Amino acid sequence: MPTAARILGDHVGSTAPVFLAFLAVHVLAGLTAVVTGAVAALARKGSRRHIRAGRGYYRAITVVFATATILAAMRWRQDYYLFLIGAAAFAAATIGYQHRRRHRPGDTGHIAGMGTAYVAMLTAFYVDNGPHLPLWDHLPVLAFWLLPSAIGAPVIARAILRARHAGPPRRPATTYDPAASGPSEEAASS
Repeated sequence: MPTAARILGDHVGSTAPVFLAFLAVHVLAGLTAVVTGAVAALARKGSRRHIRAGRGYYRAITVVFATATILAAMRWRQDYYLFLIGAAAFAAATIGYQHRRRHRPGDTGHIAGMGTAYVAMLTAFYVDNGPHLPLWDHLPVLAFWLLPSAIGAPVIARAILRARHAGPPRRPATTYDPAASGPSEEAASS
C-alpha cells in the first residue's frame, strides 16, 4: 500500500506515481475552476468574457469531478466523501449550465447551479486541505464544512435577487454586419 507524504509542505494521500499524476491534473483543474468561476461571476452577464469564462469553468469542474472520482476510487475509505461533494458540485454545475444553454427564462437556475457548484468545490478543498493550512489549522473541523456555504449562500441569494430586479438582458444597440461598413440596417432601424 502506498504511503502518505508531504509535497511542497502539504499532506498528500499517496506517493504512487499514478495517484500523483491524477492529483496534478486535479489541482490544475481546480485552480482553473476557481479563477474562471470568479471571472464569470464578476463579468457583465451575457458578455463574451462571462460566456467564455463560464464555459471554461464548467469544463474545469468536469475535470475536477473526473479526477476526484479516480482519486477517491484509489483511496475510497479515506476519500469517499470527496467523491460525494464532487458529484454534488458537478450535478449543480450541469444544472446551471443546462439552464442557460436551453435559454430558459430567468437566471435563477443558472446562478444557483453555478454558485452552488463553486461553493461545493471550495467546501471539498477546505475539508481536505484546511487542517493542513496555516491559520485554518486552528479552526474546528465543522468550520471547513460550513464556512463556504455560510459565505456563499448570501452571495448567491444576492446575485439571484439582482438578476430578478435587472429584468431581461439588454441587447446591444447596434449589430456588426461584415458586409457593410457600419451597423446593419436592421440595427439602425430599431
